[in-house]
Amino acid sequence: MQKLSFKNRIASNYIITTALLIFVVFFVIYSIVKLSVYNHLNTDISKEVKNHLNEIEIKNNAFNLMYMKEWEEREHNTVDVNPVFIQFLDKNGTIIEKSPNLKNEVLYFNKEVADNELFDTKILSNKIRQIQVPIYDEANIIGYVMIAMSLEGALMVLQNLSKILSIAYPLILILLFFIARFIAGRSIKPINSIINTSNIITKDNLTTRIPLPQNKDELFVLSRTINSLLDRIETAIEREKQFTSDASHELRTPLTVIKGTLEVLIRKPRETAEYEEKITFCVNEVNRLNNLVDQLLLLARFENQKQTLKLEIVYLNAIFLETIARHSAKVQSKNITVITDFSSDYYTETDIYLFSIIINNLVSNALKYSDQNGNLTVKIVNNGAKLECHIIDSGIGIPKEDLERVFNPFYRSKSTHHPNIKGTGLGLSIVKRLCSLLSIEIKISSQEAIGTKVILSLFEAKLK
Repeated sequence: MQKLSFKNRIASNYIITTALLIFVVFFVIYSIVKLSVYNHLNTDISKEVKNHLNEIEIKNNAFNLMYMKEWEEREHNTVDVNPVFIQFLDKNGTIIEKSPNLKNEVLYFNKEVADNELFDTKILSNKIRQIQVPIYDEANIIGYVMIAMSLEGALMVLQNLSKILSIAYPLILILLFFIARFIAGRSIKPINSIINTSNIITKDNLTTRIPLPQNKDELFVLSRTINSLLDRIETAIEREKQFTSDASHELRTPLTVIKGTLEVLIRKPRETAEYEEKITFCVNEVNRLNNLVDQLLLLARFENQKQTLKLEIVYLNAIFLETIARHSAKVQSKNITVITDFSSDYYTETDIYLFSIIINNLVSNALKYSDQNGNLTVKIVNNGAKLECHIIDSGIGIPKEDLERVFNPFYRSKSTHHPNIKGTGLGLSIVKRLCSLLSIEIKISSQEAIGTKVILSLFEAKLK
């Protein structure tokens, strides 16, 4: 079974709801008309009862008609024009008198019906509404007056009304369906625009955007949300393309250097020392290449999926001291003075492996870009709300205009000004991503020729 289109579903749902509402309205109309017709008929019968009770004379425990001419009236002689059927019974149920329009027929006394209660029955194959009212002489019943009126006119009115409503009901629903379908088509026109625009958007065409509707309704929000999503996708793809290009370049450079060195080395026989020198150079380039690949894999790992965190209580003081100890050779080679300022024992709840990578990269950068005989200060302070880890160096610094870009992959500030300092430009990118995963706020400030300060803000963990 083929599913209905969105437009037809809207129209159908509208029609179902409207159909129920119209049905209720029509039912109420029919009920009101029926009630009105029967009330009118009941009122007429009640008047006839009152009138005919006033036309009898009660004597000696019996009654008789005072005005016999009443039986000559039209409504008592015809069954065609609003007939009124009258019948008098004595206390034994014997007919005393009846209206001429009854002819050979009689109004049957229904013992199962209470006195003064209206009920429906038949006479001459015609439906009538009847009442039987007792006649009293003081407290004793001496007879009954039975009055009936035809129901044919009332039933005809109700039947005609029922036919009209039955015919009008489906016609109204069909008309409303096409109207609703037309209105739904107009309403979902922006959706068609979204569909058409989405169909022309490909990986090679991400600049197209969905036109925003004039009315700031749900479709406006949807269109704007999709456009925002497209902006993020376009940015991510462009970043991926740039990352791929930069990664290829960074990988190609050491490979080219190694290839060139080896090609020069095999052109002619050389001294053992020269061989050792070139091979050592190639090994260093391979190590640099291996380190680059490791960092690329690490960055890709954290960029493409959310890392599963293994949270535990971490002793911050020990993390910093262990990291500095691992870089003791570089500290000694540059004669850098390391200053640690831990006024207390500080703990936080985090992933120790990821946090160690952050600290290692920051300390490594601080030492790498520090001048000879420089200083490295590491301190932890509690500002009340969070712990702040400060890593301060006295290195070459970063220009103010480059501070916003230092977290971009492969970006190295003024790398040509210090060619002796090797790097990949991935360290701070990894730091930024890991800080995001661990909900750590990172701030960096720097001045050229003075140094750089990095501040990590994180929550303190209280030991039980």
